[in-house]
Amino acid sequence: MCARGVSAVGSVRDQDVAQVQRGRVDEQAAGVVTAFGRQLKLLRVRAGLERPEFGKRMGYSADLVASIEQGRRIPQPQFIEKADEVLGAGGLLVALKEEVARAQYPAYFRDMARLESTAVSLCLYAAHAVPGLLQTEDYARAVFQMQRPLLDDEVIEQRLAARMLRQDIFTRRPAPLLSFVIEEVLLCKPIGGRASLRGQLEQILLVGQNRNVEIQVMPTERTDHAGLGGPFTLIDNADGRRLAYTEVQDDSRLYTDSGKIRELEARYGILRSQALTPCESMALIEQLLGES
Repeated sequence: MCARGVSAVGSVRDQDVAQVQRGRVDEQAAGVVTAFGRQLKLLRVRAGLERPEFGKRMGYSADLVASIEQGRRIPQPQFIEKADEVLGAGGLLVALKEEVARAQYPAYFRDMARLESTAVSLCLYAAHAVPGLLQTEDYARAVFQMQRPLLDDEVIEQRLAARMLRQDIFTRRPAPLLSFVIEEVLLCKPIGGRASLRGQLEQILLVGQNRNVEIQVMPTERTDHAGLGGPFTLIDNADGRRLAYTEVQDDSRLYTDSGKIRELEARYGILRSQALTPCESMALIEQLLGES
C-alpha cells in the first residue's frame, strides 16, 4: 500500500528500503540465470556433448553457449525450448523459461511484467512514448538506444526480446480486454526515423482490429485534459482484484489501496471521454500514416 503525505524523513527511509529491495530483486534475477546456466551445463555434460558439438546442434556458437552456462547471458525462449529438446531434458529447462524471461526486464518493471502476463484486462494511458505492448521491433530498439546513460548492446537486445515477448498477450486465450489512450503527439514523433514511425502506425492499426482491443487517441488540441499527472496503467487480475501501476524516470510504483485506485479509475474514465472514439482514432491514424 502506498501512503501519501509522508514526511521528508519518511520518504528518505522509504527510498532506502526500496533501493535495498531492488538490490535483492536484482540478485534474485541473477541467481535464476546462474542456476539455469549450471543446469544447462550439467545436462550437456551428462549427454556427453562438448560445447562446440552442442552449439552446432543448437545452431549457436560455442561462445554463446559458454556465456549462458556461466550466467553472463540470458537465454531467449527459443534457445531454452531447443536446448530442452536437444538434451532430452523432458521439460526441465522449459519449466524455468518464465523465470528466466522475467530476468530480462529491468528491476523496476518485473512485478508489472508478472501481473501483465496474467491480467484479464488492462487500461493504459500513454503520454511519453507509444506503449511497449504496441511497439514494433524497430521502434522499441530506437527507444532503448536513446536511453541515457547508454545501455550496452547486449542489454538492449535482451530488453528488446522481452518487450516483444510481452506482445503474446494479443494471442492469449482467453483474450484479455485491452484499452489504450495515447497522446496524438506520440503518433507524430519519428522515433527511430520516418520509416520506423510509419511501421509503428501500421502496427497500431493492425492491433486495433482485434475485438478485445480499443485504442483511443487524445487530440493535442484538447483544452481540457485529465492526464496531466502522467502515464499509468490499471490492471485487473483473475482474482477480480484491481491494481494500478505508474512509472517515471526508471522508477515505479504499484498501488493496491482502494483510494488511489478509485482516483485513477475516475481519471481514466474522464480521459476516455475526452479522447476520440476508437473509430475516430483509427481514422486519424490512417490519416497520419498517409501523411508520413
